[in-house]
Amino acid sequence: MRRIVLPAVAALLLTLAGPAGPVRAADGPSVTLSASQAGTGGSVTVSGTGWRPRTLLVMLVCGRATPARGVIGGTNSCANGDGRAVTTDADGRFSRRLPVAEPPVPCPCVVHVATVTGARAEADTVLGVAGHPVAPLPAERSGGRLAVLSDTRLTGSSGLLTWFGAPPGRTLVLTVGNTGAGTIENPVFQVGTAHGVFAPEWDERQWHGTLAPGKKAQIRLPVELSAGAHGDYTVTLRYGGRVLAEQPWGVGRPWGVTLFWILLCLVVPAALFRVGMAVVDRVRPRRPGATRHRRSLLRPAARPRLPLFLPRSGPPASPADAGLTTPTLPWFSPDSAPDGPAGRSSAPHDDSPTSPTTPTTKGPT
Repeated sequence: MRRIVLPAVAALLLTLAGPAGPVRAADGPSVTLSASQAGTGGSVTVSGTGWRPRTLLVMLVCGRATPARGVIGGTNSCANGDGRAVTTDADGRFSRRLPVAEPPVPCPCVVHVATVTGARAEADTVLGVAGHPVAPLPAERSGGRLAVLSDTRLTGSSGLLTWFGAPPGRTLVLTVGNTGAGTIENPVFQVGTAHGVFAPEWDERQWHGTLAPGKKAQIRLPVELSAGAHGDYTVTLRYGGRVLAEQPWGVGRPWGVTLFWILLCLVVPAALFRVGMAVVDRVRPRRPGATRHRRSLLRPAARPRLPLFLPRSGPPASPADAGLTTPTLPWFSPDSAPDGPAGRSSAPHDDSPTSPTTPTTKGPT
């Protein structure tokens, strides 16, 4: 019996003491302030728990907002110039001072904390800005309230025309649910696309259907960018002045357009050069005899022909020896060939009496 009681008591003590590690918020991220009210020019310390580890967050003072309805009008209702960024630690906690500034719209005001990258998460807490006007919140259009129940994603792919600069397009897909008490019929969403740090450009997209209280439905909305768009974009979905979801979109560069301009820069100068050379060749003056000189250069020079046989200087050969003579080369005469009767290989010379002789000196006769 004693062995059974001791483990039971130890388990009860551990339950009452609670977990030894860091405690996370069970219902998602939360935000607390060091003071619930402050004046313009002052500051409050914002602390948060239950966030994703190592996540970049942005903190803003926003007007026309409550934790229940969120920030009506999005970040246009916030003092964006006085916001602060903070990164959570390994346990998903953070703490940083935030200067209090007057938002561009009346209060009620909140400190709005939201993620910058990754899956969207946000939290609001009430802040009273001393001296700032207060106005009632605008009435809701219907008793219904939309909430995002799943992660957003972009479906579709780019075709060959997009590679040559056609407008890229995708389909934004997400699941929403009606958490209000009224029915939502044919809701009109606002889809914004922002490039880098620039403000989004909004387009209205209507979803045809009816969403009863407590029901959910999958929403598919087309998203399209301008022609030749490339780089990092952010797609934002807004309904009733409240941001529902954000999704990053990396658009590739249309390399077909770059290839076209490269080819254009190579082909056009080459064509202009050819046309210019043809015009210059046509209009330049011709020199007399240039055509004849050009033809003479193209025609090969005439090669002198050597006679087949040199003239003989001796007595004619007998008919019997005509068949015994060997053919001689062109530069040898028949009498001076190596097989000739003289048997000499030197060039022939004329020994006729009419050939000039070396004068001799005669004595007196």
